[in-house]
Amino acid sequence: MNTEKDFSPLTPNIVRALNDKLYEKRKVAALEIEKLVREFVAQNNSTQIRHVIQILASEFALSQHPHSRKGGLIGLAACSIALGKDSGLYLKELIEPVLTCFNDSDSRLRYYACEALYNIVKVARGAVLPHFNLLFDGLSKLAADPDPNVKSGSELLDRLLKDIVTESNKFDLVAFVPLLRERIYSNNQYARQFIISWILVLESVPDIHLLDYLPEILDGLFQILGDNSKEIRRMCEMVLGEFLKEIKKTPSSVKFAEMANILVIHCQVVDETKITNDLIQLTSMTWMREFITLSGRVLLPYSSGILTAVLPCLSYDDRKKSTKEAASACNHSLMKLITPEDDDEEEEEEEEENKTATGSPPHKDQPKAEGDSSDLLDASQESGALSNISFFSQTSTDRPHVSLDLDGIVQVLDRHLHDSSTGMMTRIAVLKWLYHLYIKTPRKMFRHTDSLFPMLLKTLSDESDEVILKDLEHFDRVQGKHLEVRHQRSGRATDLSDRKLM
Repeated sequence: MNTEKDFSPLTPNIVRALNDKLYEKRKVAALEIEKLVREFVAQNNSTQIRHVIQILASEFALSQHPHSRKGGLIGLAACSIALGKDSGLYLKELIEPVLTCFNDSDSRLRYYACEALYNIVKVARGAVLPHFNLLFDGLSKLAADPDPNVKSGSELLDRLLKDIVTESNKFDLVAFVPLLRERIYSNNQYARQFIISWILVLESVPDIHLLDYLPEILDGLFQILGDNSKEIRRMCEMVLGEFLKEIKKTPSSVKFAEMANILVIHCQVVDETKITNDLIQLTSMTWMREFITLSGRVLLPYSSGILTAVLPCLSYDDRKKSTKEAASACNHSLMKLITPEDDDEEEEEEEEENKTATGSPPHKDQPKAEGDSSDLLDASQESGALSNISFFSQTSTDRPHVSLDLDGIVQVLDRHLHDSSTGMMTRIAVLKWLYHLYIKTPRKMFRHTDSLFPMLLKTLSDESDEVILKDLEHFDRVQGKHLEVRHQRSGRATDLSDRKLM
């Protein structure tokens, strides 16, 4: 560095000491800088303060000379100490050059950068929160630093920043989540540990509602749950456990539908030889069980995906007893969600077809489906009473309409019956599902009869006596339902012909 250059208001002695290779001389220069900045603060001379910071950043901290960079770092920390509570006014200029030094190839310099930033943050406290993403980004890199001294220094800074976030009510979660969503997919163990520790902290702060953004990080959490480190898996289990507790306490505010497919994916084991995959599957299946119980029909459109994940688990042996039990609970709860109301859509479609065919609405003495709010609305319009309708009274339409993906479910069931590797308990569960669907939604299932019956007949030759008995039982009942629906449809067709003649 050219020591003849004018660095005023820094004196030549300060400049020489900042460039010295000895730490003690750089420390003396830092004390002189602190004294100088205090004078500018007393004079309320912000111009000179910014000028000092700018010189320390550009001419020292960002210098090509390593000793100059070290001098710049300790000088910037001295400025922050001198500024005290006013340091928040200059944080961007103080922080950015220090963070740049986090990427230095010299581990000693990275350590000094960490030390300088610690002093800056310690003075500024809550004023650093608007710059949190920059700090988090820098710390996440140091968390995986190979040098133990740098790691130790970054851990001290990390704890300080966590204390500040915990005691403040000004943390900008909305701005932070995109960065968290990006970094959560890191494969580095130290970076993963760093991420998980921060999620635990944020989840513990009452004023920070991280649950609202769980759909954006849940997949990443399940990825971390498969880490080879036992400690990281333990921490991740703790995080997921805390989230599940909160979900149970406040189910009305949970975005169940946005997380359904994430759970479906992780409920399916890719490599059964890995213990970590067993943990992921058990945890996600446990979550799925709770989701179905807490959300009710919200997850009905995801039934085919859920069944794809759940059905194979029903044939697990005692080595995976917990997963099997969770899957069985999921299967039972999901089956209970399907009611005769799910068959009403078929009836509404037929009513629309009748209207189109006859060119007029159905006869007024024709029975209507229960809870058909659109027909009630039409009746009110005809009577001229539309202005008297109270929207408060339409409690049945308070919740968004949820449709049953019957075609998708039948496709999954059919695939498991065709698959020769399907376990006995899974095949029995498939037969129970088919029977349940024929009982609850006979009109909709009528469309699938021609494709399902050949497979039911083939199942009569199954190697398992229990499957054959269950198949015979269901075959007889399904056939009865099939004839019943066919008779109903024939009656409707005759009624429709009569209307056309009229």
